[in-house]
Amino acid sequence: MSDGSGEPAAEAPGTTGGGVRIMVEYCKPCGFESAYLELANAVKEEYPDVEIESRLGGTGAFEIEINGQLIFSKLENGGFPYEKDLIEAIRKASNGEPLEKITKSRPPCIIL
Repeated sequence: MSDGSGEPAAEAPGTTGGGVRIMVEYCKPCGFESAYLELANAVKEEYPDVEIESRLGGTGAFEIEINGQLIFSKLENGGFPYEKDLIEAIRKASNGEPLEKITKSRPPCIIL
């Protein structure tokens, strides 16, 4: 497709994320399934073609891989990722850019 200048048209900023595969490993007994579902819904809303799967992990786990690369670890960071950081990582992956590990996290909810 061309934009009339003879150059191929640039891809729209809101690409669908095709070819990006996300694996989230989480601790179900810890109550992290709801955090996974919330994150999965946010990802699918922004990138409908992203393949997102889950598997059960060990105690305290909430680990996220994009295309086989670990990009977030609750075991290392102690909290959950910010959705905007994950969305940015998906954008980079869908554009073929190198991924950086997400190091910022929001604290887990604690019910007293």
